[in-house]
Amino acid sequence: MRHPWFAASGTPRVLAHRGLVTPDGARSGIVENSLAAVAAAQAAGAAYVESDCHLTADGVVVLFHDSDLSRVTGDPRTVAEVTVAELARLMESRGGLVTLAQALDAFPTVRFNLDVKATDAATPVGRAVAAYGDRVLITSFSDDRRREAIAAAAAADRGILPATSAGTGTIARLLGGLALRSQRRVARALEGIDALQVPERQRGLRIVTPRLIDAAHRHGVEVHVWTVNEPDDMRRLVGLGVDGIVTDRADVALAALA
Repeated sequence: MRHPWFAASGTPRVLAHRGLVTPDGARSGIVENSLAAVAAAQAAGAAYVESDCHLTADGVVVLFHDSDLSRVTGDPRTVAEVTVAELARLMESRGGLVTLAQALDAFPTVRFNLDVKATDAATPVGRAVAAYGDRVLITSFSDDRRREAIAAAAAADRGILPATSAGTGTIARLLGGLALRSQRRVARALEGIDALQVPERQRGLRIVTPRLIDAAHRHGVEVHVWTVNEPDDMRRLVGLGVDGIVTDRADVALAALA
């Protein structure tokens, strides 16, 4: 059976990367992963929002991509060095800070795709989403972090466990199995995985190929490609058979793939 996270819409899925910041929104000061950006993605019709999780100095999980605040707010400190109140003040004119708990409560129809960015955030993320597992997918570049988050959700025992997407180690093992044409290695790599969320290419290596897509689909695993902002690229990838497009312009993608 498919995890309920996948029930929000059919394919191709459009995942709003860090919410949605339109050109008009950017001119008014709205930034990625803000409350306004998540609200804009929902208003545009996106069923899925991809976001990132860090932990503040006082132990609150917030939606924020970078480990430091300099790019988004101009403050040189890291997320781990500020309290949630301090970060809220910095984000006040930028669309508003949103904590993970607030996002899950304020957007009850949105499916969240959460990338655990900080090691210290893994267990708090798992605990926070435990009661919302039907509409959360946990991912991380680190397989250890995503497994720790899933384990924390399981320990909380609040219902359905979140879905999960493979980390870089798992993807490397999968690519190795495909290169060796080893069905056993491919099956082992994909065990317990609901989705592969990958770039089309990485450092000159083509990741998204018909062989990868076919192997994933044989094992009931979806393929989502990031970060795709051009409509022609979106349509081309969907034509190859990918199941989801992770994009900064969910509004454009929803129109292009309708």
